[in-house]
This record gives sequence, structure tokens and C-alpha cells, in this order.
Amino acid sequence: MRIACWSGPRNISTALMRSWSSREDTFVSDEPFYAYYLKEQQLHHPMYKEIISYYPTKFNDIIKILSGEIPSQKKYWYQKHMAHHLIGIKDLSWLKNFKNCILLRHPKDVISSYIKKNSLNSVNELGYPQQLKIIEFLQKNNLEFYIINSDDILDNPKKRLLDWCSYLDIQFDDGMLSWKRGPHKNDGIWGKHWYDRIYQTQSFSKKKRSESNSELLSYENIYEESMQYYKKIYSFVE
Repeated sequence: MRIACWSGPRNISTALMRSWSSREDTFVSDEPFYAYYLKEQQLHHPMYKEIISYYPTKFNDIIKILSGEIPSQKKYWYQKHMAHHLIGIKDLSWLKNFKNCILLRHPKDVISSYIKKNSLNSVNELGYPQQLKIIEFLQKNNLEFYIINSDDILDNPKKRLLDWCSYLDIQFDDGMLSWKRGPHKNDGIWGKHWYDRIYQTQSFSKKKRSESNSELLSYENIYEESMQYYKKIYSFVE
């Protein structure tokens, strides 16, 4: 089984990758479209030259890898994806071979966290439009999908992970609730730049409540646009 989890930035996607990597039966992949995205969008993210030279940058080559045999003779393949890496991609037919999950976080929290690390110019950088596009494609083709709220996982990791495993029809593993401190062998090479906080963790942490939203005033238009997508996506939650 191939599990594609489609997240936006500044979510708990890396913690969830750690969670799934704790299973003996699961192989994990870290943002397989990142190099493609950097090259296509001509973005100068930290380590962009190294990332582009190290990973596949051709769309069809990446799809072939992701749709191929599950590595290391594992039973499950958990793929951590950033939805905004799909900017400009029209062909989503390959998603039919995956168990697709949408990892959602409220725009207020995403934007507040994002602008501490990056400049924000468009809602497209936050992944909401691409997440909705994925959902609309899956719905049009009568394919199931599962929406996960990151806050729900942080509030009750065992309950929400158990529910997720139940949806996937796989047995929950208590090992998913903790992991070894430090880097993981399947982290992207960018981990040494971005994953300093996750390196210090061994389990899910309770969400820190935002004290002020004053920093959002400069991004009001992007916030309002993000909320429109967020509400549409959330309308699919049963």
C-alpha cells in the first residue's frame, strides 16, 4: 500500500513522517517533488543547488519511482508530500494508485509560522489551492480520501492515528507515538537546515496556542483567500 499524505508547509508533516517511520513494516519518503518544484519555479531555497543535483527533477521520472515497487521489501510506503509542489501539474491520474490523505492546518497558524521563516507572496505557497484540486480530482473519479486536522492529532495522537489506521484498514502500532531523537536516514538532505526542531523531539507535542494574530494584518488578503480554500476543504470532512 502506498500512502500519499498531502500537506502544506508549517504543519506537522515531518512529525507524522517520523511517526510512520517508527513502524517496522513501513518505508517513508520525504517530499519527493521538492527538487522538481525548486527547478520548475526557479526558487533559491536554502541548499537548492545541492537538492536539484541530488534528486530527480523530471515529473515522469518521479511518478515512475513513486508508483514502483515499495522499497526495502516493506508492506507500506508512506510518502510525505507538500501539496504546493504540484503547482502547474495538470495530470493527477497517477493518484489513483495511492491512498490519498490531506493534512490540514488552520491558515492563521500556518501563516503565523510561515512568515517567521520565509517571505509569503501568494496563497499558492501554502498548498490550499493544490489540496482542493487533489480532492476535486479524487471526488470526480469516485476515489476515497481522508482529511486529517493537525491540531486533532496533537490533542490526541493515539486516538487520531488509530482512526487513520482504521480508515486505511491497517493495524495501529503503538510505536507510532514516539521515535528516536535526531535525524532519520530517509530525511531529505535539506533536513539539516529545516529539521532542527524535529531533531529534538521524541513524540508529538501539545499545540501552543497563538497569543496574537497581529502579524497577520500584513497578509490579510492571503489569509482571507486561504480561508476560502480551507472552508471548502473542510466541507468534505464527514
